[in-house]
Amino acid sequence: MKQNRTWFFKGIRDGIPIALGYIAVSFTIGIAAKNTGLTAFQAALMSLTNNTSAGEFAALGLIASGASYMEMALTQLIINLRYSLMSAALSQKLSGNTPFFHRPLLAYGVTDEIFGVSIGVDGKLNPFYSYGVISVAAPAWALGTFLGVVTGNILSGQILGALSVALYGMFIAVIIPPARKNKVLAGLIAVSMGASLLFAYLPLVREISAGFRIIILTIVLAGIAAVLFPIKDENAEEKSDGSKNIPVYTCDGSGNLSDPGIAAYSPAQAD
Repeated sequence: MKQNRTWFFKGIRDGIPIALGYIAVSFTIGIAAKNTGLTAFQAALMSLTNNTSAGEFAALGLIASGASYMEMALTQLIINLRYSLMSAALSQKLSGNTPFFHRPLLAYGVTDEIFGVSIGVDGKLNPFYSYGVISVAAPAWALGTFLGVVTGNILSGQILGALSVALYGMFIAVIIPPARKNKVLAGLIAVSMGASLLFAYLPLVREISAGFRIIILTIVLAGIAAVLFPIKDENAEEKSDGSKNIPVYTCDGSGNLSDPGIAAYSPAQAD
């Protein structure tokens, strides 16, 4: 219980910078929501239940055009499919004895930034760390949207443009620390950025929706990285290393260790 509390407050601490960035970025969503005809409450509720800027901007465009619910649902599914990949990767970060109910709760808060800090935790992920990040980041996203509806038209276009840069700042803050520790990861990030740029301008692939482009790049690049730079299973290594130093004695006192002196326990000591 104490350990969960410690991880929760650590998540809150790491989530504060994300929350501040979210307020700035979601401000522009609030302005777009107001122009579409949504109230401050409706816009905030949308942000609280749909933690994605691309999905919300697409939804607002569909609302303005009078699209059907089915069209909106399919659009959201396509745009946000990348979060399924993130959730699958994050589930591998959890310990095997983590209760199942934590998984859908964590899935709610999977965004690019929250995923980045959660997957970067050393060792296995304690769900309460992600809960701490989500507890400050998700409300901040909704709050920024609310403020955008209420006061957005007061600010100038230059200020709004500056606020939108915060999103890129958050991405940089998420990827730079782990990239500095791992040269392979730094190289993969550079390749991913270059490939994403090519996909945005190449004649054929640029016609694919942004959501599917991200999925294709993620699967291809992650698959190549997994083959070229495999990560050893920590649990298997621990079991393998631990089994080497466990003494086993038979009824006549003989053991499985070549040097009985290294055993922490022996039949003679028991006598």
